[in-house]
Amino acid sequence: MQSKNKKPPTQAERRHIERVKSLPCSVCDASAPSDCHEINQGQWFTSIALCKDCHQGGLNGIHGQKRMWAIKKMDELAALNVTVERLMHG
Repeated sequence: MQSKNKKPPTQAERRHIERVKSLPCSVCDASAPSDCHEINQGQWFTSIALCKDCHQGGLNGIHGQKRMWAIKKMDELAALNVTVERLMHG
């Protein structure tokens, strides 16, 4: 869902978002489609591919208790590394 205060993504950003969504989750490897989570709002080129649970799950999600993140010993930078590697070599 688009925030009211955030400008819409450019055409290049939309292409990038769709590529990220086509990847498996960068934390738990759940199959695509994934959500495209921005590390910093509005900076689409540093987005992470996350399944619904690792993104918005109350227990596992980045916006929740981050349990899956802790189990996998990951933070947003580590997940971004996985996303970029998959974009470059996938």
